[in-house]
Amino acid sequence: MKTFYNVGKIVNTHGIRGEVRVISVTDFPEERYKKGAKLYLFKQNNPEPIELTVKSWRKHKNFDLLTFEGYESINDVEQFKGSSLKISEDQLDQLKDDEFYFHEIIGCTVKTIDDKEIGTIKEILTPGANDVWVVKGTDRKEYLIPYIDDVVKKVDVKEKMVVIEPMEGLLD
Repeated sequence: MKTFYNVGKIVNTHGIRGEVRVISVTDFPEERYKKGAKLYLFKQNNPEPIELTVKSWRKHKNFDLLTFEGYESINDVEQFKGSSLKISEDQLDQLKDDEFYFHEIIGCTVKTIDDKEIGTIKEILTPGANDVWVVKGTDRKEYLIPYIDDVVKKVDVKEKMVVIEPMEGLLD
């Protein structure tokens, strides 16, 4: 069975020529939304994806505006509102050594450099300069771990393990 990864959500139509307004969650919009790119549309409550081919892409305010081949009018795309846009696993690009996809990090166990288990990464926040990993502690508390070199010392996605050196106050 194919695995799919989220790249955006269609929140509305835009104009009358089949353009849709997308809230994007990809770090690679120029790759994901380029003309001819394949995307998979997942409608709510329907596990079967619809394969779409990007016809055009442009930025507008905080949105990405897309059109798809074969969908020429607002009537064709009205049904897509609320749907997720995804790519298949074989479309994932190779990242640099210190870069990771969210799905590789979420679920990792976090330990300190002296082997004390903190908990499991359950979410990733992207507030600005660096990502923040939300860790559900073994003590049921929630910890916010900044993804910076001073704190995160080792990431092993194969072993689902992250080693950190907590700065003062981080685990209080």
